[in-house]
Amino acid sequence: MDGSSDRSKEPRQSRAALAGAWSPTQYLKFEDERSRPARDLLAQVPLGEGRRIVDIGCGPGNSTELLVERFPDAEVTGFDSSPDMLKAARARLPKATFIEADVATWTPDPTVDLLYANAVFQWVPDHLDVLARLLGALSPGGVLAIQVPDNFAEPSHMLMAEVARSGPWSAKLGKASGARETIPPPAGYYDRLKPMAARIDIWHTLYNHPLDGAPAIVEMIRSTGLRPYIAPLDADEQAGYLREYTARVAKAYPPLADGRVLYRFPRLFVVAVRG
Repeated sequence: MDGSSDRSKEPRQSRAALAGAWSPTQYLKFEDERSRPARDLLAQVPLGEGRRIVDIGCGPGNSTELLVERFPDAEVTGFDSSPDMLKAARARLPKATFIEADVATWTPDPTVDLLYANAVFQWVPDHLDVLARLLGALSPGGVLAIQVPDNFAEPSHMLMAEVARSGPWSAKLGKASGARETIPPPAGYYDRLKPMAARIDIWHTLYNHPLDGAPAIVEMIRSTGLRPYIAPLDADEQAGYLREYTARVAKAYPPLADGRVLYRFPRLFVVAVRG
């Protein structure tokens, strides 16, 4: 797979790139919680076998590993815009192929059987247009399967913006919440992709993750949703922001009988088959 496809276009810097460097170590602290939706998405992919599979935004390779297990005879390629994530992925799966590329400009070869993306497109500007371009590039029968967090209305994410507006760091953060794109409703995905699709499945899954209190919630989303808020801050400001945010999260997520908390995490899934 050629990661330099569509060179005629100037690459657009993704919102994720503007939010600071990705940390594979931090991301994988909650590998089970992050891999569970990846497994659920893969279970609904309508392919008995595949020859060429691409993991878009492969991160540290946890999702790519699932693809290799499901399609052991396929050519599996993962790509990401983060060199640190790619380094971790190559160490995890030395026999797989990983390339650096930006999904905003990358175009698949029409022989690809599956384009798979676990929690990537919420970071991609105008991602409905990007998804339509990717699906349109596939041959009939090719599959596009994605999963994105749909949690802007959850207390954890509403409190991010609340703390950003209320603290001494408010001027520095500015419009940090714009670092992640609001997820369209299911009808938006259906209407944009259906003209090119023989079949579309769209569903939500609500995960309830038992975690060890408010600090664990903060630790889980520190490498993802919190990144745009803390990346622009210096060390003292980060500490202050996280201290205030953790205190508010503790009030929003009361302890269970055993002292743990349930972290509610809605996700949206879309599987489209090219017509």
